[in-house]
Parts: sequence; C-alpha cells; structure tokens
Amino acid sequence: MPLALSAFRLWTPRRYLAAAAVALGAALATGIPSDLINTPLFSRPVAITAWAYPVWIVTSLLIGLLVAASLRGRGQAASGGVLTLFAVGCPVCNKPIVLLLGASGALEIWAPLQPVLGAVAIAFLAAALAYRLRGEVACKLPSPQPRVAT
Repeated sequence: MPLALSAFRLWTPRRYLAAAAVALGAALATGIPSDLINTPLFSRPVAITAWAYPVWIVTSLLIGLLVAASLRGRGQAASGGVLTLFAVGCPVCNKPIVLLLGASGALEIWAPLQPVLGAVAIAFLAAALAYRLRGEVACKLPSPQPRVAT
C-alpha cells in the first residue's frame, strides 16, 4: 500500500482537479437519485440511514481518484458507482428489488444487506485504485532523453 500511496506525489494539479471533478459528478449521479441530495426530482419514503452519507462520500472520492489514475479505470468506477447506488438508495424505491422481493422483502431482506453492499463497493474501489496506483510507480517509464543531432 505505501507504494501505491507514493504515486500521489507524482500527480499534477491538473490530475487532482480531474479527480475532484469526477468525484463531484459521481456524488451527483448517486446522490440525486437516492435522495441523499434533496431535490424535487426524487423523494424517498424510507428514512436515510446514518451510514449512507459516509459510504456515498467515500465511494464518490474513490471513483474520482480511480478515473484520474487511469482512463481505463472507467469500467471499475462505473461498477463501483452502481454498487453505491444500490447500497445507499431507498430499498422500496429500487424497482428490481421490489419486483423480486416485494415491498416487505425489500425492507426486511434487502435493507439489512445495503451496508454490506456499501462496504463491498468501498473495498472494490479501494482495491482497484491501489492496483492502478501501484502500477504507476512500479512500472514507471523512464523520461525520454533529448535527441542529439549527430
């Protein structure tokens, strides 16, 4: 892990700005439909749980860092975003879950699983980010040397 964290020293301000922009986009993309950000677009009949906000914030930050670490990390970031949305979303507002389990099943079966899903999303995104950052440091290409005319 220290090897992966040392990659942050190599990042430019532009890369940090890209990570912040993507993190903000991820926060909006998951926060608005789950009603963590209160808007007139969505409402939530079930109260927001205390753990939903930290999961939402941490996964948004990890998504931003993962995308900034590598443009090829978008699939992993999108998967983490979907996991986050299922984790922090209203259990009875989730149409596939209500179709599978019914409204009472969504509250009795799905709702208790949501914190676990949030932890899985964080672990998945953190592992993907560590893998990407480790590769940046361990497989760093040498700087190109200026050509000398002969």
